[in-house]
Amino acid sequence: MLTLLSFRALASVAAHVLPWMLDLATRVLACMLNMPEPLLHNTGAFVFAQVQAVENSVGKTLHPIRLLRRVRSRVRKSRVQTWLRRSAR
Repeated sequence: MLTLLSFRALASVAAHVLPWMLDLATRVLACMLNMPEPLLHNTGAFVFAQVQAVENSVGKTLHPIRLLRRVRSRVRKSRVQTWLRRSAR
Protein backbone atom coordinates (compact mmCIF):
# COMPACT_ATOMS: atom_id res chain seq x y z
CA MET A 1 0.00 0.00 0.00
CA LEU A 2 1.30 3.40 -0.89
CA THR A 3 1.72 5.77 1.98
CA LEU A 4 1.56 9.50 1.47
CA LEU A 5 5.34 9.75 1.67
CA SER A 6 5.95 7.03 -0.93
CA PHE A 7 3.25 8.53 -3.18
CA ARG A 8 4.99 11.92 -3.03
CA ALA A 9 8.33 10.28 -3.81
CA LEU A 10 6.80 8.43 -6.76
CA ALA A 11 5.17 11.63 -8.02
CA SER A 12 8.48 13.46 -7.71
CA VAL A 13 10.29 10.79 -9.72
CA ALA A 14 7.55 10.81 -12.35
CA ALA A 15 7.70 14.59 -12.57
CA HIS A 16 11.40 14.36 -13.46
CA VAL A 17 11.31 11.25 -15.66
CA LEU A 18 8.26 11.99 -17.83
CA PRO A 19 9.59 15.18 -19.48
CA TRP A 20 12.88 13.40 -20.19
CA MET A 21 11.04 10.45 -21.76
CA LEU A 22 8.85 12.73 -23.89
CA ASP A 23 11.93 14.59 -25.11
CA LEU A 24 13.65 11.30 -25.93
CA ALA A 25 10.58 10.04 -27.81
CA THR A 26 10.40 13.30 -29.79
CA ARG A 27 14.05 13.08 -30.73
CA VAL A 28 13.78 9.43 -31.77
CA LEU A 29 10.68 10.12 -33.88
CA ALA A 30 12.34 13.15 -35.50
CA CYS A 31 15.39 11.05 -36.27
CA MET A 32 13.27 8.23 -37.72
CA LEU A 33 11.35 10.66 -39.94
CA ASN A 34 14.53 12.54 -40.81
CA MET A 35 12.98 15.82 -39.68
CA PRO A 36 14.23 18.56 -37.36
CA GLU A 37 12.46 18.61 -34.00
CA PRO A 38 10.82 22.05 -34.44
CA LEU A 39 9.33 20.92 -37.75
CA LEU A 40 8.04 17.77 -36.07
CA HIS A 41 6.35 19.88 -33.37
CA ASN A 42 4.79 22.23 -35.93
CA THR A 43 3.59 19.34 -38.07
CA GLY A 44 2.00 17.71 -35.04
CA ALA A 45 0.24 20.96 -34.11
CA PHE A 46 -1.01 21.39 -37.68
CA VAL A 47 -2.34 17.83 -37.86
CA PHE A 48 -4.01 18.24 -34.47
CA ALA A 49 -5.71 21.45 -35.62
CA GLN A 50 -6.95 19.82 -38.83
CA VAL A 51 -8.33 16.78 -37.00
CA GLN A 52 -10.00 19.04 -34.43
CA ALA A 53 -11.65 21.08 -37.21
CA VAL A 54 -13.00 17.94 -38.89
CA GLU A 55 -14.29 16.55 -35.60
CA ASN A 56 -16.03 19.84 -34.82
CA SER A 57 -17.72 20.01 -38.22
CA VAL A 58 -18.84 16.38 -38.04
CA GLY A 59 -19.94 16.90 -34.45
CA LYS A 60 -22.19 19.76 -35.47
CA THR A 61 -23.90 17.75 -38.19
CA LEU A 62 -24.24 14.63 -36.04
CA HIS A 63 -25.35 16.36 -32.86
CA PRO A 64 -28.20 14.30 -31.33
CA ILE A 65 -30.61 17.21 -30.95
CA ARG A 66 -30.08 18.33 -34.55
CA LEU A 67 -30.56 14.78 -35.77
CA LEU A 68 -33.79 14.52 -33.78
CA ARG A 69 -35.04 17.76 -35.32
CA ARG A 70 -34.24 16.49 -38.82
CA VAL A 71 -36.06 13.22 -38.21
CA ARG A 72 -39.11 15.03 -36.81
CA SER A 73 -39.11 17.40 -39.76
CA ARG A 74 -39.00 14.57 -42.27
CA VAL A 75 -41.73 12.66 -40.45
CA ARG A 76 -43.94 15.75 -40.46
CA LYS A 77 -43.30 16.34 -44.17
CA SER A 78 -44.17 12.77 -45.03
CA ARG A 79 -47.37 12.97 -42.95
CA VAL A 80 -48.39 16.20 -44.64
CA GLN A 81 -47.67 14.79 -48.09
CA THR A 82 -49.68 11.66 -47.30
CA TRP A 83 -52.58 13.77 -46.01
CA LEU A 84 -52.47 15.98 -49.14
CA ARG A 85 -52.54 12.93 -51.42
CA ARG A 86 -55.55 11.50 -49.59
CA SER A 87 -57.46 14.78 -49.61
CA ALA A 88 -56.77 15.29 -53.33
CA ARG A 89 -58.58 12.04 -54.25
